[in-house]
Amino acid sequence: MTRARRAALGFAVGAAALSLAVTGCSPSGSNGTSAGGGSAADTLVAYTGQSGDYQINFNPYSPTKIGGLGTIYESLFFVTNVNTNDPVPLLGTDYAWNEDGTQLDVTLRDGVTWSDGEAFDADDVVFTFQMILDNPALNTGGFNGEVTKIDATHITIAFPEPAFVTGPEILGKTFIVPEHIWSGIDPTTDVVAEPVGTGPYVLDNFKPQAFTLTANENYWDGAPAVKNVRYLSLSGNTAGADALAAGRIDWQTGPVPDIQNVAKNYPGYDQITIGQNQMALLSCANADLGCEGPQTDPAVRKAIYYAIDRAQVNSLAFQDTASDMSPTFALLPAQEQYISASIEETSVPETADLDKVDELLTGAGYAKGSDGVYAKDGEPLSLTIEVVTGWTDYITAIDTMAQQLKAAGINVTAAQSSWNEWTDKKSKGTYELAIDSLGQGASSDPYYLYNNNFSTANTAKVGESAPVNVSRFSDPAVDDALAVLKSTNPDDTEARQEQFDIIQAAIVEDMPYIPILTGGTTSEFHADKFTGWPTTDDLYAFPAIWASPDNAQIFKALKPTGE
Repeated sequence: MTRARRAALGFAVGAAALSLAVTGCSPSGSNGTSAGGGSAADTLVAYTGQSGDYQINFNPYSPTKIGGLGTIYESLFFVTNVNTNDPVPLLGTDYAWNEDGTQLDVTLRDGVTWSDGEAFDADDVVFTFQMILDNPALNTGGFNGEVTKIDATHITIAFPEPAFVTGPEILGKTFIVPEHIWSGIDPTTDVVAEPVGTGPYVLDNFKPQAFTLTANENYWDGAPAVKNVRYLSLSGNTAGADALAAGRIDWQTGPVPDIQNVAKNYPGYDQITIGQNQMALLSCANADLGCEGPQTDPAVRKAIYYAIDRAQVNSLAFQDTASDMSPTFALLPAQEQYISASIEETSVPETADLDKVDELLTGAGYAKGSDGVYAKDGEPLSLTIEVVTGWTDYITAIDTMAQQLKAAGINVTAAQSSWNEWTDKKSKGTYELAIDSLGQGASSDPYYLYNNNFSTANTAKVGESAPVNVSRFSDPAVDDALAVLKSTNPDDTEARQEQFDIIQAAIVEDMPYIPILTGGTTSEFHADKFTGWPTTDDLYAFPAIWASPDNAQIFKALKPTGE
């Protein structure tokens, strides 16, 4: 891989983050055949943490998609943010940038068919990228290239300025859809109930409590050995742990009792923990875009930040699997080199600082009442944190933080709802606070997290769906810095750092996402039933069941043992 091509993917120097939406079922160990015709031995039963019924939607560009990325729909290449390996060819077989980063040439795989039997070619790729250009709500990566078909297996993308940094998004995160079907679909609103893709799986059956993907026997790389993937809906983390203990599921990502000893407590299973997603209290922060509540004041958000005892939260809620975090949201330790020298506190405080809380709130016009709660204009400082029903680790974290915040003079309560309701509130801005985590984006480089979550282009007024930036954060200086980063060669580390300095100063000052800790994402998997799982020595994909398209790459790599 040439230096220019490696730079084009925007990979961080030395940033292999090894320490780092979704998707009748018999027990996985039972006899009989699966819905897709395979045996129980070659059927993988998955639990993503889904609480409440699934609502069918296999539109890969919808905020409420439930699955399909990488399994039903494919991108040109597989790009992950947990390693700096070369991109894995999928619908594309080769690519090259010109010297100044204004043109990207891609060779496409020949002989691929859609799951309905129609032929795939360059027209589908051109159509997909044009669809993104024509629908700004889909264009979360800021794509502005002009795509031209050269012939059936070659396209070229021309950009008005250097666009190296868009490489991972274009090559690895843009899911190609069939023109012959999608020319009649509104990608921003339509629900896709009968998906057609080029991927290794097709939809077999769907019920609100579960759906099944079955192997695509005409897949260009050969049908996968795992013949069926069943996604279950359970009542939450406790039900997931119970199902794991009963051998009813083969892969889940979430907390279980005594999480450090899965192999001992769950015979036949093993675990892997990767520190990748940075947990935060998301806030609807921007009053100018319609956010309402005391959390629209940066002083309140910062006061919450300093009122948290993170060591206690880690112990009680996460079994000490979480790790340090930077308020800049540069992932520690993999992206430490990107943290601005002007940031005084490069990592989150481990314990509460009540003097700092008082300084911030009194400076913002709050006064502590006789009940110990701060108030302003006669209104006590009280906030609601949205969480998904059944997410026991996050619920415990909220309960723990609520006690800590009460001691600091701030009232918070948890509001539990289904995943669909929680997602809708975040997307439309009809919330005050919500607990979630910010992922790393297309590759291991802070640009992608910043562009996703802090760009004005990726948000919307309250009441409208924000594609990614659910805090409604908007800062012209940050937008300008992101634009410069987009056109800067990743090899020019000094020029890039100047822009990171601008972005990080604004993030720390405004704090629209209140940092908690870097989540240690632990997955439990059926090691006796399937081989080929990622390991810390061979982290070929992020091993979280809800992480797409990484989960699809894992499905393809697994081999049933026959047990």
